[in-house]
Amino acid sequence: MEYMVFRWPVRILFIDTDASGRIHYTALLRYFEAAEIELFREAGAWQDRAEVAFPRVHVECDYRAAIYFDDELIIELSVGTMGRSSIELLYRAMKNGAVAASGKIVIVAMNPQTGRPTEVPLGVREKLAPWFAARVSA
Repeated sequence: MEYMVFRWPVRILFIDTDASGRIHYTALLRYFEAAEIELFREAGAWQDRAEVAFPRVHVECDYRAAIYFDDELIIELSVGTMGRSSIELLYRAMKNGAVAASGKIVIVAMNPQTGRPTEVPLGVREKLAPWFAARVSA
C-alpha cells in the first residue's frame, strides 16, 4: 500500500540565519515543527491533540547542503513508526529538488495532568495512517 508524503512549502526568513548567511542549525527544527502542525491540521487530527501533550523526546537532523536566507524549501514529512505512546516523524528539507537536510523527531503522548506517557489517541492514530511510511512493504 502506498503512503502519502506531506509537503509544506516555506521560504527561509532572515532571522533564522547566522553570521555566515546560512540557516542557523536550530532554526530548521522550527520549520519541521511548523510542517508537523500543518500535517495534523490537514489530517484533521489537530483537535484530537487537545486531550494530550506531545513533548519532543528525540531530535536529529543531518545537513547535506547549504540553506540560505530566502531559499525556497519544501518540507516533506511522513510518519515513521508509531508505538503505544510515541510517534516518529520523518522529515526531508528539499531545495531545488534535492535533499538539503533530513531529520527525525520523536514525540510522546503525555497526560497533561500527570505528566506521564499515555496512549496516542485513537483519533490521531487513525488520521495519521495515510502518512505512515512503515505500512509500505519492502
